[in-house]
Amino acid sequence: MRLTFRKKDKVVLVLGGGSARGLAHIGVLKVLKREAIPIDMVVGTSIGALMGAAFCAGIDFSLLEKKTQGISWKNLFDFTIPQLGLIEGRKMEKLIKEIIGERHFKDLKIPLAIVATDINNGIEVVYRRGLLWPVIKASCSIPGIFNPVKLDKKLLVDGAVLHNVATKVARDLGANKIIAVNVGFYVRKQEVKNLLNIFLQAWQLRGQELSRYQNLDAEVVIKVNLPGISPVDFHRAAECIQQGEKAAETKIPQIKKLLRIRR
Repeated sequence: MRLTFRKKDKVVLVLGGGSARGLAHIGVLKVLKREAIPIDMVVGTSIGALMGAAFCAGIDFSLLEKKTQGISWKNLFDFTIPQLGLIEGRKMEKLIKEIIGERHFKDLKIPLAIVATDINNGIEVVYRRGLLWPVIKASCSIPGIFNPVKLDKKLLVDGAVLHNVATKVARDLGANKIIAVNVGFYVRKQEVKNLLNIFLQAWQLRGQELSRYQNLDAEVVIKVNLPGISPVDFHRAAECIQQGEKAAETKIPQIKKLLRIRR
């Protein structure tokens, strides 16, 4: 069967943040690859930056699933004396390196842009060159939880502070067809009992509203249904991946119509 599409379209895949919920990106990516959906560039924020880098590098999905299904907060948290964050971030750095290695942006098979936030100046920082792992770490560093990353004379934190689903960045990079993946947020109606609950609830509420606005600029939004899965539920990786596959499969007809793909 012959696959045809309008190559003049610049198709950009935008992968949003979501911590453990972002493992659903793996399922989405598996379906897009299986269906031979042409992706000209990936824009990633937070865990979307890590998943996007793995996809653009051509890392085998089975290896990626194996690595991510072994994640727990125990191998992510290395508490430190609070200054700019509660967690040092070296364990997260180790995990990123185990997946990405010492690859640079130039080594990738598909162009990638990673979004971080300069916390000193309150502006987005978009990286497209250099060593990958420090940039991914910066994009994943939730402010107040993880220590910020000092890079290029900037103090960088999670890209999701400004762009949980970075459709604006994709447009700025020339996208005229955006496929956005939104893994949603874990907002619960509950009595908030401690500092961590307050922080997580506030972060989820902020992200939910920000994503709702940013989704409007995408031609296709793959919204993954993850009921009851919190940002720290890494032990539910298999479920997240499965739900990502289901969500992507429902959007394939719309994506093919958008890109005028015929079999």
